Amino acid sequence: MPVEMIGWIAPQVSSEIVRPQGPVFDPAVIAETARIHEEADFDRVLIGYFSNAPDGFLVGAHAAAHTSRLAFLLAHRPGFVAPTVAARKMATLDQLTGGRLAVHLISGGNDEDQARDGDFADHAARYRRTSEYVEVMRRTWTERSAFDHDGEFYRIRSQRSIIRCVQEPHIPVYGGGGSDEAIAALAPHVDIFMLWGEPLAETAAFMQRVRAAAAPAGRRPEFSVSTRPILGATTAEAWERAHDIVDRINATHDRRPPPDPTNRGSQRLLALAERAEVFDTCLYTAPASASGAPGNSTALVGTPDEVAEALVAYYDLGVRALLIRGYDPLPDAVAYGEELIPRVRRLVAQRDN
Repeated sequence: MPVEMIGWIAPQVSSEIVRPQGPVFDPAVIAETARIHEEADFDRVLIGYFSNAPDGFLVGAHAAAHTSRLAFLLAHRPGFVAPTVAARKMATLDQLTGGRLAVHLISGGNDEDQARDGDFADHAARYRRTSEYVEVMRRTWTERSAFDHDGEFYRIRSQRSIIRCVQEPHIPVYGGGGSDEAIAALAPHVDIFMLWGEPLAETAAFMQRVRAAAAPAGRRPEFSVSTRPILGATTAEAWERAHDIVDRINATHDRRPPPDPTNRGSQRLLALAERAEVFDTCLYTAPASASGAPGNSTALVGTPDEVAEALVAYYDLGVRALLIRGYDPLPDAVAYGEELIPRVRRLVAQRDN
């Protein structure tokens, strides 16, 4: 089946090695980033969620107005908007974009970040809340008659939404997390479980854990893997660039060391980095250790052919979506469209044939 290529969109250009440029909400940057990703043949772009960042719903609406095909993966933290309200907001945006929306549920792995928005639920409670949240959202999207709900976190009476998603039965639901609580909460509900880039053996084992947790609910989620490709015309050139990126990240953190992560996914990446710098053919863990692994931070390093083969190795495991984001966000997205995505699609087509 075709692979879904996912990029990244933000209202300001920045990365671990690119200082933020311009205003924190720049409509021109949103429009340009969206057009670059559409022209590069990405299927979808992730709109991130941060406790200090502009509203992702409006970022997505503006990006959609400047594209015709590109779809959007809206990161959303359960708990700050009622699930019935969130469901109607997402259905409205799906209507506005002509059926180009999906949601990525992130329960939150950092207590301090959650507290900035007034949430003091502990880690386990956040994931139980997410499980209930997505259940209520799905009912809001699909039930034709008014429904009641009595749960641990939400009590609802006579809800019946008149706004429906364009996509049937509703927009796709993505989610992820590295802890046992994340797997238990999300596996029975999500359509796609999102993973950060780990070695192939660890990825396959994690996928099996998710499938086992989903099976009692009669579900079998698909998977995505997120990595940071670093390309070069030659293998040596790619690795030279990769080492330079790590040096630049380290130089930043010499002045301000990264905090120790509290979420299990980041801890897994840092543990991998302690074991080895390189896994499989070209999975590079040094960017994760240099940055403190705050998110998607392991790289695939090599020529476009080498990185395409490494990406498709995840497809061979059963991964159906690949999220790729560069350290130089816009030039890298252009390069992925010219050099990497066509190769990945050709290799996937060969596998499928």
